[in-house]
This record gives sequence, C-alpha cells and structure tokens, in this order.
Amino acid sequence: MQLHLTNTFTSELPADKILENSRRQVHNAVFSYVNPKKTSAPKVIHTSKEMANQLGISLKETKSDFFKNVFTGNKIYPNTTPFAMCYGGHQFGNWAGQLGDGRAINLFEIEHQNKNWKVQLKGAGETPYSRTADGLAVLRSSIREYLCAEAMYHLGVPTTRSLSLSLSGDNVLRDILYNGNPEYEKGAIVSRISPSFLRFGNFEIFAARNDVKNLKILTDYTIKHHFAHLGKPSKEVYLNFFKEVSKQTLEMIIHWQRVGFVHGVMNTDNMSILGLTIDYGPYGWLEGFDFGWTPNTTDRQNKRYRYGNQPNMGLWNLFQLANALYPLIEEIPPLENVLADYKTDFEKQSLAMMKSKLGFFTENKNDLGIIQNLEDTLQLVETDMTIFFRNLSNFSDQNTGLKVIEDAFYNFENISDEVKKLWNSWLKIYAKRLQEEKLSHQQRKEKMNAVNPKYVLRNYMAQLAIDAADKGNYDLIDEFYILLKKPYEEQPENEKWFAKRPEWARHKVGCSMLSCSS
Repeated sequence: MQLHLTNTFTSELPADKILENSRRQVHNAVFSYVNPKKTSAPKVIHTSKEMANQLGISLKETKSDFFKNVFTGNKIYPNTTPFAMCYGGHQFGNWAGQLGDGRAINLFEIEHQNKNWKVQLKGAGETPYSRTADGLAVLRSSIREYLCAEAMYHLGVPTTRSLSLSLSGDNVLRDILYNGNPEYEKGAIVSRISPSFLRFGNFEIFAARNDVKNLKILTDYTIKHHFAHLGKPSKEVYLNFFKEVSKQTLEMIIHWQRVGFVHGVMNTDNMSILGLTIDYGPYGWLEGFDFGWTPNTTDRQNKRYRYGNQPNMGLWNLFQLANALYPLIEEIPPLENVLADYKTDFEKQSLAMMKSKLGFFTENKNDLGIIQNLEDTLQLVETDMTIFFRNLSNFSDQNTGLKVIEDAFYNFENISDEVKKLWNSWLKIYAKRLQEEKLSHQQRKEKMNAVNPKYVLRNYMAQLAIDAADKGNYDLIDEFYILLKKPYEEQPENEKWFAKRPEWARHKVGCSMLSCSS
C-alpha cells in the first residue's frame, strides 16, 4: 500500500514540545505527537470502497493485513508521526477550557488527485487531551458514525467521511446512560477522513489564552490551505475568512434542516471550520416532525440543540468564533455585519429550501405563509417527516386529498375530524398554489424527489445494525451502507426501509434516547 503522503499540518504548525503522553494542559501548540494504542485482536468489518479509492487505496489493499494494522493503530505507516489536536470549546453555552482530541488520533495526510485528505482514527487510545477518559470507543457509536457520515455525503450534506470500521478485540467499559450502571462493550475504531478536522475551538483556545501569535499562525495556515482564493493574510482577508466560514456553516445547517438531521451536540468544539458535519455522537433523524426534538439525553431538559434551534446555535457558535478572531481583525462592526448577514441569509435560504421541498419554483409572496401553515399543521399529530415530504410529490390535485400523505401519520385511524379538516384545508391551498407552477406534474415530482430523500439512517435502523453486529453479524451494516448510497432513488427492492419507526423503537435506548457515551 503506497500512499502519497504530505505533512503540511505537522510541518507548518507549532507542536507540543513535551512528547510524553500524559493528561495535561498543552500550551503554545496546535497539536501533540501521540501514537495509537495497540489492540489485542483487530478486525476490519467494513470499508468504504469509494473513500478508499479517493485516497488511492485499492480494493485488494483494503483486505490486507497491512491496511488492517495501519487503520486500527497497530502499525505506524512508515515515516509518519501521528498526533492529536489541541482545542477548547463552549459546551452547552459555557466555556469549558482545553478539550482537544481526547479519543481521536490523526495518522497522516494523503495527497491524491489534487485533493488533500487528513486521516484520523477515532477510538484508538488516550492522548494528552483525554482528561479522565480512556480514549477508546465502542461498537454501537462507531457503527453510527461510520454509516451516518457516508449516508450524509450521499444526501449531499457537507460532512467528514468514513474509510473503515474495525473491532479492536478489546472490551471497553461504558455507562451508556450515565446512570451508574457501566457495562463492558465491544471496542471499535473508525477511520474517518476530512480535508481538515480543524474546529472553531482550535481558534478559541488561543484567543482565550491571549496567544495571538499562535492564533495568527493557525489562521494563516487555514487560509493558505483551505481558503487560498482569499489571498495573502491581512485584516481584510481575516474578515473575509470569517465570512466564508459563516456562509459554509449556514449552508451545512440548511441541509440538516432539509433532511431532518439533528446533530444533538453543537458545541463549538464540534463545529468544523470548513462547514462540515463533524463528530457524530448523539445525533438523530426526525421521525415525527417536531421542532422541539433533541436526541441527546444530556440536552433533554433545556433542549438547546433541538431541531428547530440548530440555525440559532450556528449563529451563537459563529459569535464565539468572531470573538476568537477579533484580535486579528480589531474591529467589531465588520464582524457584527457578518453575523447580521447570517440571519438575513438564513431567512432567504430556509425559505428557498422549503419551497424546493414543496415544489414551488415560481415566485409567490404568499409562500412563507403557506409554509408556516404547513409546519403548524405537521405538528398537530405525529407525522413522519421523511415519508410526508417524499409522498407529497405524488400530490397532483385536491382529488388525491389525504390519501397521498396518509402513510406519514403514525396513528391515522385515530386522527380527529378537526385535524383532518385542517389538513384538507392546507391541501386545498397547496393545490391552488401548484396551479401557478409551469412544470408538469412529473417534472415537479422529479425535482421534489431530488431534495426529499426516500431513505435516511433512521435511529431504529442503526440500532438493528448494532444489535446484529454485537452478535457477530455485519450484514445489515453492508445493507444500509449500500441502501444509503442512493437515498433519493426509489429502490423498490428496499421498500421495507421506507417506513415509520416501529412501536418497539419508540422508547428504546439507541432509538429515542442517545447519550454522548461512546
């Protein structure tokens, strides 16, 4: 396995001078050198062939012992120096100080087909940033991250990617619900890939420590390698860099809202500087359409990171990044203008996104009202988001009525006449609005189906794959991996996965309740 390696990160950014892998505060450094922990019986149970190809790794090579050993941390690729990043962050609105890669270890950078990729292992052992944790990960959370990152990519959502999913052969002690009942689970390692794993928190840590020198070094590096079109660093370029990050962050969140994805833990250390979905922890997919839903048990009381609040949290996090970059820009009004633009752009982009989901491609001043009416109606009774929007593309006129969306309701038989009346009222308005469209029904259906996925990684599906894998059966991992590569296609052979959450999953741990425990 001959990889084309480079090392811009470690050669251009300041390293931790202490080489000992001990838990500590790390100063004047962007990263610390650290090697992964060797495991007792590593086994690769799935690889993303597409991602391997992007890195210049052949299918045959993914089946080799060398691949297995490198991507489980049991062998260091020749002439490379693995490392963990130093960063801070705001967690649930409070400054948490130094955080860092507590269970992620960056192996190396690959240059292939004019793209630069950072290769990282998640769950490969402790680092100077592990605090009181062991730096390991378990199979359930690793399956969720591995599958979801690839699923999001094929949905068209900006995201980190997955290369491989492996068992470590070791058991890991975890308290899944933080209720004082820890149990041993199978250890696992995900190899995840991204052009960069830099987060808002990488910049915040230097600003919090008044280390403007290293803040500038890191920002200059980021602009040089990821925002080169902005030009050479200057106050104006730093501001334009912030503008770009703001735009990319908003674009990512609009996509989340479009497909019904809830991140669950939008702390600033989980916000990518490239606007990529990163750190798939207690995420979830909306089953019933509900602006107030959060998948994270830690967030159950305040619901800070609920579905409907994700755009606001993006803005809040950007405000923290603006504070971090202020020492380089030294002017408040331009930063405030960028944040104000985020609000305006969100309103425009959110409206455009919802119009595309509904098949509105001409201008109409009443569209916002129709959308708000729909969102209110959707929450009257439990209505499956994915099925509703997908089936709505079959609506041709008022005569089709509720039949078109009937399958989206969780308890259609018991819906009151009053609610049915409200739905019929909205469908009447919708039918009238569609008459203004110039596209044929079939053309509109195709455009709607291109933004409304038929298949997403529902929580219960991931849990089924986890339960089977725990017994040594990895077939569902592969089945979902293949299914979710074409989420917008009909795939009649997979129709059984186009279904509402089964009742057994309503309150099951892993389906309705998820913690940060991984």
